[in-house]
Amino acid sequence: MRSSIDGWLDAARDTGHLVAFRARTVRRRRASAFGVAVVLALTAAFAIAPSGFDVRSVGAPAVEQALTSVQGNLGAAFAGFLLLAVSSAMGSGGGRELLSRSEAAVHPVGPVTEHLGALLLAPVNLAWLVQLWGLLAVTALVAPAGGLLGAQVVVLAWVLAATALGQAVGWAVEGVRRSPHGVVVVRVVGGAVLAALAGLHLAGVLGPLVRSLPTTWLAETAQTPRWPLAVVVLLVLAAAAVVVGARPAAWALGLPPREELRVQSGVHEARHAPEPRWTSPERALLRRLDRDSVWRSVGMRRGLLVLGLGPGLVALVAGLEWGSVMVLPGLTASGAALLFGVNAWCLDGRGMVWRETLPVAAGDVFDVRALVVAECMALVSGVTVVLALLRNGLPPLVVGVAVLSCWLVVVVQVLAIVMTWSVRSPYAVDLSSPRATPAPHAAMAGYAGRLSLVTTLTALLFTGLAVVPWAWVPAVAALPFLAWSGRRLVRARRCWLAADERARVVLTVAAV
Repeated sequence: MRSSIDGWLDAARDTGHLVAFRARTVRRRRASAFGVAVVLALTAAFAIAPSGFDVRSVGAPAVEQALTSVQGNLGAAFAGFLLLAVSSAMGSGGGRELLSRSEAAVHPVGPVTEHLGALLLAPVNLAWLVQLWGLLAVTALVAPAGGLLGAQVVVLAWVLAATALGQAVGWAVEGVRRSPHGVVVVRVVGGAVLAALAGLHLAGVLGPLVRSLPTTWLAETAQTPRWPLAVVVLLVLAAAAVVVGARPAAWALGLPPREELRVQSGVHEARHAPEPRWTSPERALLRRLDRDSVWRSVGMRRGLLVLGLGPGLVALVAGLEWGSVMVLPGLTASGAALLFGVNAWCLDGRGMVWRETLPVAAGDVFDVRALVVAECMALVSGVTVVLALLRNGLPPLVVGVAVLSCWLVVVVQVLAIVMTWSVRSPYAVDLSSPRATPAPHAAMAGYAGRLSLVTTLTALLFTGLAVVPWAWVPAVAALPFLAWSGRRLVRARRCWLAADERARVVLTVAAV
């Protein structure tokens, strides 16, 4: 027992050293501190501000019905957060890494340290952050007078417990995935779960089944004087999940990463050059190279799949209406950009020097890379919209135009932002591991906060425009956003075309 406690203390100390090491590698510390302050301020605002609105005083039947629906589905939203935590941990191969695989090769980083580091890095995830804000805002909206503090403490305790549970499940799935035939097993089981959810939804029993989960009791208890009981239960559950999760973490990390090794050691037959349809042969070849770079990466392939299905499944399970779904395209597009778009040139790594020797124009290289980033964002956000369409049916004309306008705006918005960051602040990273990130964790936290703020505010604007009686208003409102983002994208392209700036980016990215 004593040696076990000593092992956990040593792992916690090692984790602290790694966090301190990573903190010293931050390039812009003032900007990082400002970003953390903004995230904390937004968290406090979402937790407190909605309680100041007396929605029932409006007296409109539609508003009363919406509030009742939100209150009845709060337990489902809790379950949706757990689903998101599990899918995120599964998609990232057990969780993010404090120290990259190449750096950890010469350092004695144990599996418990890896487990604790992955837990600490769970908030460096846009979906996690936005889901937290959503839970806090909805809880503040429905909490009774005088019960706001207790309800929000329960939400925070649930977030800790769900994150720890999701991490433990993620390590277990990664261990199965690394076993012989484990990839097939995970895919078959995952497909069966998706098919079961779809069948339950079509049968009309998914909603009642979700509302019968213990999370419904949790959401109801959070709004009563018994909330300390719920907090104690959740904290015990979180501690147990942290301890138990170390076992599958040690098991998974002790097995060879079969998918990554298969990609790195596989033999690929040469293919014919792509035949261009609407573009030049050079751009067609560049587009194939960039697309293959994305889909050959295990982490990006899993991440795009999770981002495409995860938020949509949350919308199905939690029963989100179109007003709430409006936020999801921006969330999923930003999540796809955070997979590699914030440092778009890292797709090439050391091959960036070779890419620069190709007889193609620099403008073509930028245009095709931006197009591939936009394709990934549009794909995952489009899947989310389609799943929401299956859940809610065809929306009214004004709502439909608002959703499509918001979708287009956030995709172009995020594309302009991340291509600017990619040219201005490139990083040398190795994305061969599914646990890797395209930038240091402090930078990723800042990127996630910035993108979430921009896309959330944009979604709130179009949510308000969805209630106007004229369908042309959301489309017209989208034009200034598209013009500004287009101008910003052109400026990033012009910066890339400058030979000295392009050389700086190439040399930085190639120094992996």
